[in-house]
Amino acid sequence: MKLSVIIPAYNEEDTITQLVERVAAVPVQKEIIVVNDASTDKTNSALQLPHLAELRIITHPINRGKGAAIRTGLAAATGQVVVIQDADLEYDPMDYPKLIEPIAQGKTQVVYGVRDLSGQRPLMRWGNTFLTWLTNMLYGVNLKDMETCYKVMTLSVIRGFTIECNRFDIEPEITAKIIRRGYKIYEVPISYQPRANKKLSPWRDGWPAIKTLIKYRFWA
Repeated sequence: MKLSVIIPAYNEEDTITQLVERVAAVPVQKEIIVVNDASTDKTNSALQLPHLAELRIITHPINRGKGAAIRTGLAAATGQVVVIQDADLEYDPMDYPKLIEPIAQGKTQVVYGVRDLSGQRPLMRWGNTFLTWLTNMLYGVNLKDMETCYKVMTLSVIRGFTIECNRFDIEPEITAKIIRRGYKIYEVPISYQPRANKKLSPWRDGWPAIKTLIKYRFWA
């Protein structure tokens, strides 16, 4: 079973090389698709890794956001299963095998990696917890971590709907559309090392996430 790893990247020169090397070291059949979302730092230079035959780099001429980068990566994907991978080092790619296993065994078509949020800043942790609670209340599910980056699913599932959001509200959008199409989300504990300097802001990105959950529950 081939895995397509989609990595949206914007100004990640400090971590992108190490992250891609970690992904490449995971013992599964895969392709690595990095979408450089018009980075203004040295991300492009850091991605020049000719020894990695499975690495593909796609560059946006202008910055379009995480959602747009994921759409670009999905259009290029050729694997049976897809995982979205942030370009920082918060998540451990060595968790891929246990995330893929329930799909390979035919138990589900969608797997989420569940984080231990105790190391997050209090405001960030509260925001993540609230959004998961709101998802459960609106959609009648019992998820432990809706906002996780590690959303793993078959390519046919994620290509079965159109991703519209361009920022971090893509997380509730994907979740809402998966649930509304009747797919069961199987959850697996994962490793997680939160970084202090996050691009996501609880104030700037929290309200759009709430609106997205409400929108796709009732109107879209």
